[in-house]
Amino acid sequence: MKLNMKHLALFVLAGITLSSCNDDDTDVIVEEAPLISNFEFGEGSTHGDEQVAYKGSDIHLEAEIVAEATVSSITLDIHAHDLEVGEGEEEWHFEQEFTDESYLVINPTFHEHVDVPATAPAGEYHITLTVTDTNGNSTEVEGHIQVLDPVTTSNLSIDESVARGSDFHAEFLIEAVHGVHNITVDIHAHGLTVGEGEAEWDFEQVFEEGYHGETSVEFHEHIDVPATAPVGEYHMVITIEDEEGNISEIDTHLDVTA
Repeated sequence: MKLNMKHLALFVLAGITLSSCNDDDTDVIVEEAPLISNFEFGEGSTHGDEQVAYKGSDIHLEAEIVAEATVSSITLDIHAHDLEVGEGEEEWHFEQEFTDESYLVINPTFHEHVDVPATAPAGEYHITLTVTDTNGNSTEVEGHIQVLDPVTTSNLSIDESVARGSDFHAEFLIEAVHGVHNITVDIHAHGLTVGEGEAEWDFEQVFEEGYHGETSVEFHEHIDVPATAPVGEYHMVITIEDEEGNISEIDTHLDVTA
C-alpha cells in the first residue's frame, strides 16, 4: 500500500509539472512586425494616387498600419538615381523620421504632405516607408513616383525664317496642371546694322485671350514682321507662366530676310 501511494504521488507531481510547463508555453506571445497596407501617394493638391507629382507642389502620402506593439517611429525616404540636373536645378533627396504622438500608437494611419522643390530635377523617384515598433520589429514598403514639370510644351512648330513685311507662324501644345496665366513672346536682335529706310525692331506681346486658365491648350499665332525690320538673326523667347508663377521657356532664333 505504501508503494502504491508513492507511485501515485510521483504521478501527480509529474502531472503538475507538465501542466506548469504548458502554462508557461502559452504565456509566450510572439508579436508580429507591423503590417503596412493601402499605401498611396501622388499629387498633393488633389490627394491623388496616380503616383505623379509636380515640381513646386507637394506629394500626398497615406498608409494604414496594423501593429501589435506600439509604433516607435515611421521613416520616409524619397530619392532619385542618376537624374540629369539642369541649369537652375538642384539634386533633391528627402528623408524624415516621424515621431508625432498620433503615430506612436497601435494601428496608426500615416498621412503627410511633402513639398517638392521647384528646383528638383524632373524624373522618377524611389519612395520607401519604414515602420518600426517598440519591440524593434520593422516593415517597409516601396514605390516609385514621377516628378514632372508643372508646365510642359510639345509638338513645336515655329518658323525659323520669315521675309520682312510678312508674318511667321508659331504653334505648340501646352500642358499646365495649375492653368495657364499668360504667354509672352519676346523677339529682339543685337548688333544688327540699321540701313536706310529701316527701323530697329523689338517685339514683345502678352497673350491671354483663349489661353488664360486653360490646363491643356494649343498656342497658335501669326506675328507680323515690319517691312522696315533690319535683315538678320533675331533671338526669340516664348515664356509660358502658370497661375502659381511657374514658367516654361522656349528659346529659339528667327532669321528675318529681305
